[in-house]
Amino acid sequence: MRRYPARPVPRSIGILAATAVITLAAAAVTTADPLSIQDRLQTGLNEAVSGADVPGAQLVLTDDSGILQINSGVGDLGTGAAFPDNAQVRIASNTKSFVAAVMLQLVGEGRVELDAPVERYLPGLVQGPGGDGNVITIRNLLQHTSGIPDYILDLDLESVAALQQSRSSDDLIRVALAKTAEFAPGDRSEYSNTNYLIAGKVIERVTGLPVGVEVTRRILLPLGLRDTYWPLYPLESVIRGPHARAYHEFDGALTDVTDIDPGWGLPDGAMVSTGADMNRFYMALLAGRVLGAAELTQMERTVPSGDLRRSEDFGLGLFHWTTSCGIEAWGHGGTMHGTFVYGGATAGRSVTVSMNELPDIIATKVRNIDLDEVVDAALCAPR
Repeated sequence: MRRYPARPVPRSIGILAATAVITLAAAAVTTADPLSIQDRLQTGLNEAVSGADVPGAQLVLTDDSGILQINSGVGDLGTGAAFPDNAQVRIASNTKSFVAAVMLQLVGEGRVELDAPVERYLPGLVQGPGGDGNVITIRNLLQHTSGIPDYILDLDLESVAALQQSRSSDDLIRVALAKTAEFAPGDRSEYSNTNYLIAGKVIERVTGLPVGVEVTRRILLPLGLRDTYWPLYPLESVIRGPHARAYHEFDGALTDVTDIDPGWGLPDGAMVSTGADMNRFYMALLAGRVLGAAELTQMERTVPSGDLRRSEDFGLGLFHWTTSCGIEAWGHGGTMHGTFVYGGATAGRSVTVSMNELPDIIATKVRNIDLDEVVDAALCAPR
């Protein structure tokens, strides 16, 4: 699948012990104990790469001490090169956090009401067996409590040709609404990419501008996220800055899909960013520098996960969990062909891990590998 929740491995699964060689990127980091956290994260990242059977990964940790970058494996199977410094990557469903933040800014401006029906903003669009816009609210969309089916489950994306075939939001929304709703709005939560296609259309109807433009002018420019952008699909498909190669297995053959954009410019997963920019965004968001206090409070109001694929509580464009050391962490995560980007954040520290192939989930479980362990260590370990 192109995009699905980014934590398919249960948090309760332990991580195997292993020995690793330190390969630390040339970022200046000042710590009282300069090796302990680096050793631990390098070991954890190496284990994650090996256990998930992916070519390589880059971990970026940001806090008051600076930026720590760690690489593991390779970023290019042809040359054996590592991930380049500050590598750009397609962040897939992490895009949803940016889109939700824009929607909540509109709430703060009095232009959108969270508990208003979608029908108010998009008359006649959300109608069918899959959902009723007169009942489904903006909050339901952002929190995945709408019951609208996920269009992604009905698409065949297991070929290069399929990834290159453009789809519009309208077409994909129709695909989802033609199915039977998963549950009544508000009854529970279940992740659906369709929710954010509709949310993006609400933003565009209210502002009169493309959702990518709104994300850029409201979030990327004010925060100085210079290495983050919304691709000009279909005019560009090649990632603009330094990046690793991205791979996906089709019918047993590993294929380079780096220069294919399976995000299609859509608001459920279009964006490109770096680990450092992702960290800056989530830290700024949680510190109250993106939203007003009332809107951030709404974003952090959670419901229990009703989705077997995720254990975290569902907020509005954010997911919440508690780390092993008792820290309240937030994040999202994203996956698409050739990309697996996940992490966690607080207002004072954030970590992002980028892999250049989707993990082999079955093999990961068999090997007793918990991909979240390295994120947990990054958020908990002292620097």
